[in-house]
Amino acid sequence: MRSCRRLAFGLLLLLGLVLPGAAQAAHDQLVIGISQFPSTFNPLIDTMAARDYILGLARRPFTVYDKNWQLVCMLCVRLPTLENRMAIPETLPGGRIGVAITYTIQPGATWGDGVPVTTDDVLFTWKVGRHPQSGVANGELFRRILSIDAKDSKTFTLHFDRLTFDYNAINDFRLLPAHLEKAAFANPAEYRNKSLYETDTTNPGLYYGPYKVTKVVRGQYVVLEPNPTWWGRRPAFSRIIIKAIETTPALEANLLAGGIDMIAGELGMTVDAALAFERRKRPEWKIIYKPGLTYDHITVNMDNPALADRRVRQALLYGLDRQSMVQQIFHGKQAVANSLVNPLDWCADPHVKTYPFDPVKAGRLLDAAGWKPGPNGQRRNAKGEKLELELMTTAGIRYREVMELVAQQDWKRLGIDVSLRNQPARTFFGETVLKHAFPSLALFAWMSSPENVPRLTLYSDMVPSKQNNFAGENVGGYKNPQMDRLIDAIEVQLDRDRRRALWYQLQELYAEDLPDLPLTFRADPFVLPKWLKGVEPTGHQYPTTLWVEDWRAEE
Repeated sequence: MRSCRRLAFGLLLLLGLVLPGAAQAAHDQLVIGISQFPSTFNPLIDTMAARDYILGLARRPFTVYDKNWQLVCMLCVRLPTLENRMAIPETLPGGRIGVAITYTIQPGATWGDGVPVTTDDVLFTWKVGRHPQSGVANGELFRRILSIDAKDSKTFTLHFDRLTFDYNAINDFRLLPAHLEKAAFANPAEYRNKSLYETDTTNPGLYYGPYKVTKVVRGQYVVLEPNPTWWGRRPAFSRIIIKAIETTPALEANLLAGGIDMIAGELGMTVDAALAFERRKRPEWKIIYKPGLTYDHITVNMDNPALADRRVRQALLYGLDRQSMVQQIFHGKQAVANSLVNPLDWCADPHVKTYPFDPVKAGRLLDAAGWKPGPNGQRRNAKGEKLELELMTTAGIRYREVMELVAQQDWKRLGIDVSLRNQPARTFFGETVLKHAFPSLALFAWMSSPENVPRLTLYSDMVPSKQNNFAGENVGGYKNPQMDRLIDAIEVQLDRDRRRALWYQLQELYAEDLPDLPLTFRADPFVLPKWLKGVEPTGHQYPTTLWVEDWRAEE
């Protein structure tokens, strides 16, 4: 077996699938396989999971949800609360209630070039984040901050325009190094492309975590090495390499050949592939299946005239046999999603409307929407136009491609022509989805955190456009004033029981409107070598890499 393994490794090396020196006997180096390469390394631009996974090794957020789904400080010293008086409600002009929240940056926090992390960085990041042309993903967070008081070089107070239930969670206030990025921000509309995270990605001054990025080969791999200015506990590995391997078979081949040591659960091997891998009983690895808040869905382009009719969207979901799809692909490891809120979350409505497979009901809805079957079964409207849709997803992700095929076949039986067009993840997320440029339907996943209000994905003014430099994540273009009101009301309702009632109303509206077609709540398979300890899946959008200093090699 050992000689066969060496032969396979050599073949893969010749094919360019493995990095030289990837498998070190002493485990001083860790090589991780992921299924995507980030479209950008800027922490404020886009929301791609691959970027967050890599930057989790090289940066730290002010606040974050941990593995127990509790909000904790990372870059800040102590979590501000109303109880400890580090968060104080304040009355704003007009009688609205805001809140002043004081944070202190870790005393030893220093950028990788030796410049201390200070309130100058906080003020600059706020300036970038709130500019309408900067193109940041969560500009809403920065616009809600009315002012910032810099108490000293490490302590600052944020004055928010409202008091929300998650008032102290500033997870998306992702610091930029003012001393490096100010020049790049001279023209805000060009910042996305001029940022040093794009033009000089290996500049050590961009990072302040346990590791820094030292080499980037676009579309292939990223090398990270320990950051000598890191203030926390020293990480165990002298080098971590993240390899982007966009197909499941190639991920497994690299793992078996020693080209990678592990496959990230956040974006790596699919459940179906992990189950098949596990059945072969490979003793060198362990697999952890972590149910979580990520859900696969099909986002609907609401500008498509046919899909703008809610009856057509409902028909698509009634006409899709999701239960058989999920059982065949995931063998009981994942469940059908009936909402955007996972039943694991406390605010999930257990009685939300469901869409069991019912082609007859789907046909009636299409008839009512004016799409009648012709002699050959093909549905047409009164103008004679055929009901034709295009379904897109990331190329090389097998289970998504199988889902596409199932949807195509199920909807063809309803008289709908569905064409499939897939793209590499970098193009799909960085261009097509980001720019609201898919003509009909896009299949991908939203990663979420506990009780995550869907403002970025469902609020009317969060639709990306050329005018806002493609900020926001409402990539389907969904607009409903009732949804906007519910989102606004949930955010400022501090009473948990009243907030639950509002959450139930939101889920009821979502189930009726179907801006997305929910497919399944994911269970992420972490494929880890037996010698790697300390990797603890979180079950939400914040990656395990944020706790990389807990990782270690033990035989």
